[in-house]
Amino acid sequence: MFDFFWNLGSFILALGILVTVHEYGHFWVARKAGVKVLRFSIGFGKPLLKWRDKYDTEYVIAAIPLGGYVKMLDERVDEVPANQRHLSFNAKSVQARIAIVAAGPVANFIFAIFALAVMYMVGVQSVKPVVGSVVEGSRAAQAGLMPSQQIIKIGDDEITTWQDATFALMSSLGDKSVAVTVRNENYQQQTKMLNLDGWKLDQQDVPPLSSLGIVPFRPQATLSIAAVTKSSAAELAGLKINDTIVAVNGETISNWQQLVNLITQSANKSLQFSVKRQDTIKIISVIPQARVNAQGIEQGFLGVAPIVEKWPQGYIETRHYGPLDSIVRGSKETWRLITLSFDMIGNLISGQISVKNLSGPVGIAVGAGTSVSYGFVAFLSFLALISVNLGVFNLLPLPVLDGGHLMYYIIELFRKKPVSEKTQEFGFKVGALLLIFLTCFALFNDVSRLSF
Repeated sequence: MFDFFWNLGSFILALGILVTVHEYGHFWVARKAGVKVLRFSIGFGKPLLKWRDKYDTEYVIAAIPLGGYVKMLDERVDEVPANQRHLSFNAKSVQARIAIVAAGPVANFIFAIFALAVMYMVGVQSVKPVVGSVVEGSRAAQAGLMPSQQIIKIGDDEITTWQDATFALMSSLGDKSVAVTVRNENYQQQTKMLNLDGWKLDQQDVPPLSSLGIVPFRPQATLSIAAVTKSSAAELAGLKINDTIVAVNGETISNWQQLVNLITQSANKSLQFSVKRQDTIKIISVIPQARVNAQGIEQGFLGVAPIVEKWPQGYIETRHYGPLDSIVRGSKETWRLITLSFDMIGNLISGQISVKNLSGPVGIAVGAGTSVSYGFVAFLSFLALISVNLGVFNLLPLPVLDGGHLMYYIIELFRKKPVSEKTQEFGFKVGALLLIFLTCFALFNDVSRLSF
């Protein structure tokens, strides 16, 4: 229950910030263009708080935190007194209307640059992209990638983190192959050709690295318990922090993954744990609880986390940058996220990425909650990513989105006359249906990922 409220609060905070930024972009340019703004609303539905400024603009914070809007004076919507017609949106030039509509997504991109710049100034902690293992028979194995090799370049992209590697691989979707430059422990470099012919992200929640057979290096998990989940099978059975699991049903346990495999296969089955507690071996009966995973398969759940060995020296780096360098890096990273987002939309349309990977509000809420729990820097990175995605999504040529309005105004710019009201109305209906369908589909994906 705590996780639910934590994720909900983080979601409201993140979406509130990003919606405010987006709508303020529209608002600021509208004011500069001489359009009268009637209402600036964050959220929909019943107003929780409202006030007016000296320009008679009403500001509203509403009950449903799933978006917002800027309502401008417009003769197509309301009757406008003759002495205020020059202040209406529809009376402005098509260039001014394009600027007002485009300002929302642009504000999201500018905010992403700001968030990333602050993140780089505060300090970015990253893990070196060292290969831990390679899945036998996988594309990575066929390319000759080996454990302990550090990935330093993919295609033309320099790689310093696993996020860099993931983004570079996702940008290579649809290519026949990509060059991967690695460095071994003796600092000898080699370039491997990774075959990507026919490679797709067609399975739900399978990361690009995993689908290629690359397992990042992580410190080994011991068989000692670091945490016990409240009301879990482990707590009910009496397992405690610092207990070391020696055997299950008389079978010696040699590593944590062996224990995980055994637990997942033993939902609602009684298991006899041999546990070392201080200097004593205790036999504890444990019945793993049953949970359904994202694929609808029932699995056993114990409710413990292992003590993990420390990272080797030099594997984790924290880098700080000056203000100017941070802005430059933030701008470059924002541009990379924008181009990657458009690439992913193209790959969704072409089928390179499964629509099962779409996320909606629930997925964003979980991501927001997780990033907040990791700290300020992680939350800034999350805000930048979602801000870019929000800006790119709003540029899609769906008539209910900013991109749809831009499409109509660009057509008007070349035709020298507006698109007919009938055509616009039909487009809005089709766009609304498509948007509702996408939202419902994304929500279905979110719910299918949850465990109950």
